Amino acid sequence: MTTTFKSRFRKLAIRFAALFVIMFLLRLLYGYLMPHSDQNGDYSYDFFSRIEKLKKNYASEQILRENNVLQAANIASNQKFEKTASIKTKTTEFQKDEKLVKDKTKSFNAVIQYEQNLGQKGDRQLHLLIGVNPVLFDSFYFQMQKIGTLKGLEITKVDKTNEYRQLNAKKASIEKTLQSLNELKSKSGQISDFISLNDKILEVEEKLQELGIELGNFDSENEFCTVKLSLYEGATEKGIPFIQRLKVAIEWTIKYYTFLILSILAVTVVIFLALLIADKLKKLMP
Repeated sequence: MTTTFKSRFRKLAIRFAALFVIMFLLRLLYGYLMPHSDQNGDYSYDFFSRIEKLKKNYASEQILRENNVLQAANIASNQKFEKTASIKTKTTEFQKDEKLVKDKTKSFNAVIQYEQNLGQKGDRQLHLLIGVNPVLFDSFYFQMQKIGTLKGLEITKVDKTNEYRQLNAKKASIEKTLQSLNELKSKSGQISDFISLNDKILEVEEKLQELGIELGNFDSENEFCTVKLSLYEGATEKGIPFIQRLKVAIEWTIKYYTFLILSILAVTVVIFLALLIADKLKKLMP
């Protein structure tokens, strides 16, 4: 009987030891597979999202059709889109890479439409909104990715054709209204009516001017795609030493292994008490 008890105890001990080892190895593997949040930093925040009235860039979709160049040109002039790339990169040579970014921008004949410098040496940030010729957009986009260590990348393309057409329709409607109001000035009437008419004309002209500014973004000379570049300064990232990973894995395993064993014991005691009470009740029943 003693031999049987020792054998059962040995098997139980081996199983619990194996559970501990499996939990330890899984935690150690998790440390290698999952990125360390403190080490990598949080680059999910979009600096440009909180800035209003940034320059909007729109371009024309180039559609080519065989033997119908004129028709293709007319279609292309009506196909408008907004293409934006967001690049977040980290560098240990901030001044050097800042100069490189601006040199590349100049070499591609791109335009820096917005610039913001933040932070002090050791923790500086550079945020640029760059307008790029649609034909050179992809080349410029890939060149910017080579600067520093890439931390975030996103590219979006939004069709703006309907918006462009609606603005043109609105402009035509306002121009007709203005023309009608100007024609009324040639007719006779009271001075108060003329004053009200002039105020109305000024109001309509102001709306037309504002609309002209919006449509100006769609003009061929303003056709650009947008690159939002955020350059962050930071020290070279160092790997976590194996001893540190080992220490964290052991501490985690001991903590949660203890919780697991205590939970198993608690469940076992509850089940044992429940069976004991059920047995007592069974004996008391006639």
